[in-house]
Amino acid sequence: MSVTTYYTATSLDGFIADEQQSLEWLLRQDLDESGPLNYDEFFARIGAVVMGSTTYEWILKHERGKWPYQLPVWVMTTRDLPRVDGDIGFARGDVRAVHAEMTAAAAGKDLWVVGGGELAGQFADAGLLDEIIVYIAPVTLGAGAPLLPRKLDLRLEEVARNQAFTCARYSVVGRTAS
Repeated sequence: MSVTTYYTATSLDGFIADEQQSLEWLLRQDLDESGPLNYDEFFARIGAVVMGSTTYEWILKHERGKWPYQLPVWVMTTRDLPRVDGDIGFARGDVRAVHAEMTAAAAGKDLWVVGGGELAGQFADAGLLDEIIVYIAPVTLGAGAPLLPRKLDLRLEEVARNQAFTCARYSVVGRTAS
């Protein structure tokens, strides 16, 4: 059965991008690319990806129009976005339908919610987010795009240090009882 994971990085105060949608604060951090909870090992188990429109546009800008993924990708958006070569679908509305399509396309591999926090929250709201893997950077931003603007109960499964980062893997237990 496919596992749906929100794999991301955050500032210590809980932001995945600053107020200008910049990741400069993140990219300057020291990281062992083969260290604990690393991207390459995570990505090897991924069969399909979903992201929001801001993440899609960030990738296009920073990859200079070259699409980095060789697997099916869904972009959740309410806007018309530029298309690039690749297996990319644009969707809007309820994430349940996209999750079903992703699961079928992944053929038993796992699913990755790339970003952002609101999109991961929509998967959590639908009961479709299984785990969160987060790299916590030693920096505070004060404002920006929030990590995950939801009240969720999580269970810590793994924690490690990777150079400058604290890395943690959590299982999603469910919505926090209010």
